[in-house]
Amino acid sequence: MPLLPSRVKFRKQHTRRHRYDHVATSCNTLAFGDYGIQALVSGEISARQIEAARVAAMHYMGRVGKMWIRIFPHQPVGRHAAETRMGSGKGEVAFWATHVHQGTVMFEFGGVNADMAREALRRMSFKLPIKTRMVVRSATP
Repeated sequence: MPLLPSRVKFRKQHTRRHRYDHVATSCNTLAFGDYGIQALVSGEISARQIEAARVAAMHYMGRVGKMWIRIFPHQPVGRHAAETRMGSGKGEVAFWATHVHQGTVMFEFGGVNADMAREALRRMSFKLPIKTRMVVRSATP
């Protein structure tokens, strides 16, 4: 079941122009786990892609460790049906998405070793439409 808001005040939102050169100033460090996956470029990620990445990681890890999803698809994306004439207002909501800026930590893991986290994050990165990298919590006393 894909992620989507439980209820919204308005079904359709204005289309936003995203800045693809923006670097994240919040949510750019690990907050919960010891390992994470970070966006190297800005882009749009749909709810289906988030769910596919989650399933890929959980299928590999099983019941070991804990995973946090740090992004949520709040933005509805509307599309007209194929072969529809121009005009006649905005199309129906096709899917829900989120825009992530460069540097945003999208997923985090805790309670797993480094090799297991690396493999889970590698499998997740194949499901995401943007370039990513693995980040590790630094051991500072």
